[in-house]
Amino acid sequence: MRGTGRVIFTAVLLLVAGTLNVIYGIGSLDGANYFVNDTRFILTNLNTLGWVLIVLGAIQLIGGFSLVAGNTFGRVIGVIGGSLGAIGALLSIGGDNPWWSLAIFFLCVWIIHGLLMFGEDERAMRA
Repeated sequence: MRGTGRVIFTAVLLLVAGTLNVIYGIGSLDGANYFVNDTRFILTNLNTLGWVLIVLGAIQLIGGFSLVAGNTFGRVIGVIGGSLGAIGALLSIGGDNPWWSLAIFFLCVWIIHGLLMFGEDERAMRA
């Protein structure tokens, strides 16, 4: 199938983004010092931020594993997870690490691009 390598690469990127979001979610639930030094949050507190990141990471991990398995469900969940991840990265640009947030944003945009550009079977295109 045309674009299979791109989808596998996108699945790996989605798994990486999901894992990072779950780790950051657990870190903010734990009240790690990384998140509390003079930081303003879009959400109400660290507990809310932690649960939002864990749910987002779970959506991204489900999409990534489903893509590796070759399911169409994975494309839909991957686009949703990538879009939510990009929105979350844009909301967290302010602070100590704006470049990290921009890097996560572009990672999510690359995930969405890779999933939307996945082509049909080459035999179907020739017919």
